[in-house]
Amino acid sequence: MNTLPSSTDLLDKYYGDEAQALFTSRVRVTSGEAGHGWFSGLVRSDDGALDLNLRLHSALGGPGGGTNPEQLLAASYAACFHGALSLLANRAGVALTELTVDAAVTLARDPIDGLYLLSADIRANLPGLDRALAAQLVRNTERFCPFAKMFRHGIDHVVAVTTESEAGSSHFGQDHA
Repeated sequence: MNTLPSSTDLLDKYYGDEAQALFTSRVRVTSGEAGHGWFSGLVRSDDGALDLNLRLHSALGGPGGGTNPEQLLAASYAACFHGALSLLANRAGVALTELTVDAAVTLARDPIDGLYLLSADIRANLPGLDRALAAQLVRNTERFCPFAKMFRHGIDHVVAVTTESEAGSSHFGQDHA
C-alpha cells in the first residue's frame, strides 16, 4: 500500500490541441438474478477491484440489498472531489485533518420530458480551517475536479450498439487509454 502523498505534478497544466488520456477505467454490467437490467445486475471492473450487485432501491419498490447507479455516481464524485481538494491543499501547504466530502445524487422525474434526470449536491467539511481559506480551496477544487467539471459542463460521450462478436472481443479487460 502506497502511504506517500500523491505527487502535485498532476496540478501542472497541460497544453495541447487534443485531450491527453491518462488512463481508462472499464466496467461491465450484466443482467443479474432478476434477468433484466432495470436496476438489477452485476457490475464488475476489468481488474476485478469493483464487483457489486445492483438492486432497485426499496424507495422505488425494489428489494434493496445492493447498490444502485446513483450511489456509485455519488461515491465517484465524492472520491474525486476529496482527492482533488487534498491535492490542492497539499500544493498550497495547507494541512487538512479530518476532511470529509459528502455527495448526494438524486434520481428525479423530469418535468420537461416526463422521464428522468439526476442532480448532485456535494459538501466539503474542512474542520479547523479558516472559513475564507476553506471556501477558496473548495472553489479551486470545483474548477479542478473532473467530476465537478462534468456536472457543470457535461461530458463527451459515445452511445453505440455493438454486435455479439464486438461485445465478446470488446476493450473490456484491456489496458487502453
